[in-house]
Amino acid sequence: MGVFERYLTLWVALCIVAGVVLGQTIPAVFHAIGGATVAEVNLPVAVLVWLMIIPMLLKIDLAALAQVKEHWRGIAVTVGINWLVKPFSMALLGWLFISHLFRPYLPADQIDSYIAGLILLAAAPCTAMVFVWSNLVDGEPHFTLSQVALNDSIMVIAFAPIVALLLGLSSITVPWSTLLLSVVLYIVVPVTIAQLWRRALLAQGGQDALKRTLARLGPLSLSALLLTLVILFGLQGAQIIAQPLVIALLAVPILIQVYFNAGFAYLLNRALGVEWCVAGPSALIGASNFFELAVATAIALFGFQSGAALATVVGVLVEVPVMLSVVHIVRRSRGWYEGHAA
Repeated sequence: MGVFERYLTLWVALCIVAGVVLGQTIPAVFHAIGGATVAEVNLPVAVLVWLMIIPMLLKIDLAALAQVKEHWRGIAVTVGINWLVKPFSMALLGWLFISHLFRPYLPADQIDSYIAGLILLAAAPCTAMVFVWSNLVDGEPHFTLSQVALNDSIMVIAFAPIVALLLGLSSITVPWSTLLLSVVLYIVVPVTIAQLWRRALLAQGGQDALKRTLARLGPLSLSALLLTLVILFGLQGAQIIAQPLVIALLAVPILIQVYFNAGFAYLLNRALGVEWCVAGPSALIGASNFFELAVATAIALFGFQSGAALATVVGVLVEVPVMLSVVHIVRRSRGWYEGHAA
């Protein structure tokens, strides 16, 4: 990794602080940004997501997607972690920590709401940010794209029933417009733009033109990530400042869940003999969350000021630093992982 990528954790921390400070200093600006939504999807954030992932999608030759069948074991591991392990492990962790161990330190009337928010966070696998994490571990790009597309397809069918089951509800109102619009914004649109752009570059100057463009766009993805953090924490800074202990306690089960699922997926892939370039993104996709959908669903179901909404915001707070640490672990353990295969 270059110098910028190597110190990304520091830049993330600075952007979080900057977002909270700016959100308190110029709240009108952030309220205007936060209000630019369609079906609870924030359009400025959607544009930044495009800037994050389009440069990575430029690397992908869709004609080579047929090769993904070679990675069926990695796909099976990730699907199993995302849909059979992660939501249920989070429900267990929420029951253990929020309902029991941390109960004396939390508002009694919000306990159930906090657990609901944690479940919403775990029930939707990440759609957009995983392209960033996969790129940072030199992951197999066709595997990443196919896995995300598969997760999106499953999410349309499975998200509501799993959440309803774990929340103990007979029915649940899921903002389907949010889910479908997010899939369009974060997958369909950027993939289309990237493939049209890729074809134009190859037609004009071949692989050399593509490589030059990718080199110029490299810093753009991470810069968009950092600006996204400034916006998210500018919008949620007031709640973070007002309830620091609650934030810290809610972060505990989220942290445990991320490391557990990433480690479980990584070890399963190693046991099955999956290549490291697939095991890395498999572990990262297995651990990360679609926090945009979680926040929108929590607000739709329980209200903007609810404990559920706050729990999903804590997921945003934790997501980037903890996923960067998983990226670091995956990269540092490559020799150990591939030594097993040898």
